[in-house]
Amino acid sequence: MSHPTPDVYEQGKGMDAHNQVMREIRSRKEASYDPHEPTRVWLDEDNTPNGVKRSLTIILNTGGCRWARAGGCTMCGYVAESVDGGSVSHEALMDQIDVCLAHEAENGDEPAELIKIYTSGSFLDEREVGAESRRAIADTFADRERMVVESLPDFVDREKIADFTRHGVDTDVAIGLETATDRVRHDCVNKYFDFADFEAACAEAAAADEEAAGDADAGIKAYLLMKPPFLTESEAVADMISSVERCAAVEGCHTVSMNPCNVQRYTMVDDLYFEDGYRPPWLWSVAHVLRETVDVDAIVVSDPVGHGSDRGPHNCQECDDLVQKAIKDFDLRQDPSVFEQVSCDCELTWEAVMERERSFNQPLTR
Repeated sequence: MSHPTPDVYEQGKGMDAHNQVMREIRSRKEASYDPHEPTRVWLDEDNTPNGVKRSLTIILNTGGCRWARAGGCTMCGYVAESVDGGSVSHEALMDQIDVCLAHEAENGDEPAELIKIYTSGSFLDEREVGAESRRAIADTFADRERMVVESLPDFVDREKIADFTRHGVDTDVAIGLETATDRVRHDCVNKYFDFADFEAACAEAAAADEEAAGDADAGIKAYLLMKPPFLTESEAVADMISSVERCAAVEGCHTVSMNPCNVQRYTMVDDLYFEDGYRPPWLWSVAHVLRETVDVDAIVVSDPVGHGSDRGPHNCQECDDLVQKAIKDFDLRQDPSVFEQVSCDCELTWEAVMERERSFNQPLTR
């Protein structure tokens, strides 16, 4: 693994400057949160290696990502929603799980086949979610078909994954890789690890897959960031296409989720946005990447959060909902022909931006 770890700052490598800025921005947060209530919970559908499944998505309220406490990623405001003090007790975490189960019982016709658990940090980091809580959560959902848990690559190992697969539950670890390009991940996202560390985590998942009980599978779901700050639209698109292709070629990585950047509070992207130095990606860019990578050996999906708003991925507002619907259709069907059903005059503007935009801090359009 790369060094230093998230416990320290990368002094002298440029990240100390980013971290100093990010710590000042995050210090503006004033809200506090109840450790007995999850941050969010909802029901949906997701494409998995075993087909489309009903899903229950849980965002646990924890002490937050340890890298974010050092300063963290330029676009990530999730740590602002974490509990003050840096830790949440086992009892409080299980109370959150009970709230989520009650939500599922009230709003779902039957238990979801897929459970996705996020923490706005690393579920497998035992400073956020202790081993006792991890194993209790694994026991709670032992009757489901598939689990997805979130982690930085540092904390991925086959023993932790085995807490879930020993129940015969297919288990995926979602890793916020953001990009396969180390320079972009370090300088634009301010994330400390290298692509080699992602590959090492995939190897751990592959080993867990080999050792899994019964028919349980283990694998990696790569999360990529479409258009981090300091890239033009065309640079961001080219980087995403390359990143999807590189991730899909790594053994153990079966799904790539491309997340278009949105402007979150208490982040460097937020400050850039208010100074006219950042525009979220076009939805046409998202559609273009999905079309260009349809033949890779992985499921490729995207969920444009905040689509159609100025702070989220958007086109001209007139066509945003239609393009978003096509993207969601693609996620489930993996059929690029869905994009042939949508068109808008603003696509010409997007093409001009792709061709002519040369400066990240002066977007040609808002």
